[in-house]
Amino acid sequence: MPHIWVEYSTNLEDGVDIPGLLKTTQNALIGDGTVFPFAGARTRGVPVANYLIVDGHPDNAFVHVLLRIATGRSDEAKKAAASRVFEAVKDFLATTSASRPLGISVQMEEADETLNFKVSNYRDYLTRRGIPEKVAS
Repeated sequence: MPHIWVEYSTNLEDGVDIPGLLKTTQNALIGDGTVFPFAGARTRGVPVANYLIVDGHPDNAFVHVLLRIATGRSDEAKKAAASRVFEAVKDFLATTSASRPLGISVQMEEADETLNFKVSNYRDYLTRRGIPEKVAS
């Protein structure tokens, strides 16, 4: 963990660099890797083709970021991380927001420890590739 879902209305695909948005979002959450592990980051772009935003005007758009994290961080650390992501996403989408109706939201959830099962070998491969574990690039 952390797992990141970036949901967005498909009417943004022609004007927004979606891979850049994903990278910006992940980098903002991971920061220097001291609170959230780079090797645990899994970020997904989720295009939403069927949506109704406010009055249904076709220009209305949204980006919603869901951050799911493991338990064990202080409220201050969680708030700082979620705020960092929110500001980074707002900055990334500032031009888009200035030119069309756009809603941006960020939500952080903690996964239930007793119902959270996981395994990965990402750290091994980062080491093989010569990428420091605490690097968010």
